[in-house]
Amino acid sequence: MSQQIYSPFESFSFGNQRCFLTGQELTSPEERIQVFPQWLMSRYQLEDKSIKMLDESMTTYKDIKVPCSAKVNEACLEPLEQEIAAAFDSGYEAVKQLDELKLFQWAGKLLYGIIFNEVQSGIKLQHAQGEEFNISQSIVHKFSHLHLMLQSLTLPIVFEDFTPFSLFLFKVDNNPAEFGYRDEINTLTFSLRIRNFGLIICLQDNGANFQYHKEIYDKIKGEVLHPIQFEEFCGRVFYSAYLFNRLPEYNVLPAGDEIYIEAMPLRGMSSKPLFDNWIGKVYGQVLESFWKNWGYVLFEIIKDPENPMSFLFDEDGNLVNGTTIELPR
Repeated sequence: MSQQIYSPFESFSFGNQRCFLTGQELTSPEERIQVFPQWLMSRYQLEDKSIKMLDESMTTYKDIKVPCSAKVNEACLEPLEQEIAAAFDSGYEAVKQLDELKLFQWAGKLLYGIIFNEVQSGIKLQHAQGEEFNISQSIVHKFSHLHLMLQSLTLPIVFEDFTPFSLFLFKVDNNPAEFGYRDEINTLTFSLRIRNFGLIICLQDNGANFQYHKEIYDKIKGEVLHPIQFEEFCGRVFYSAYLFNRLPEYNVLPAGDEIYIEAMPLRGMSSKPLFDNWIGKVYGQVLESFWKNWGYVLFEIIKDPENPMSFLFDEDGNLVNGTTIELPR
């Protein structure tokens, strides 16, 4: 094959001399792209807004960049950005028509771009202190597999009878000016709430979180949600992603001109459930973070620790109509 899988975590290649996606050597320091695409930053005036990195340092959205081959950007990334931008501008119905793999690639590219910057700054910091860069093997496992999946943007990769992600899409009655973005790097979970929709993706779970929440999702996916309802479902998914206790394994099988990726069974040799026990109080702490815009505190949320407050369902388990919720959007 003319193109091979690139594995930056084998040698921790996170300099600016190679394309973040293909490993191709770059000819100029100018071959870089912004992680948050310009069209998104322009729509929500994000360029100069601050964003906190894991080491507590602050940067701006426009300054988060990755080295990228101009050819890769032009041939693979720009067409994806144009398609996603057009759908996001149009709203929920257009986003619903997108190929879910493209949404995964777009969200994965964004989150991996942040990871690249976090790893790069971590290497610099520890080297400046005279230390070897240290990162947990489980995190390397997750990040390297996300990077492997992202190479479906440039390589003829076939996912053999599995989906590497869980995706949830809702129609949401948002404030049109609001940019609601959240990520959790350790669990590779992403959410975006803009225009008239909300999107959640678990990027490395082989669909496990989708199955975990399927019963609730089936009840609410066709409804127009109030933002606080969407954030409640977000809290559920981010918490279950934390409870997910497997590290997916894959076989990579080149065959002819294609590269097949086969998922190993998540259960493996363990009889332990895929998810650790759900604890109401901990879930309440997650909700407190997701409901910060509305000022709810943990004490209110878990007055009954076994049944935390909900805006999705009433005491009888019936779905609450979002239009009846009298809170600011």
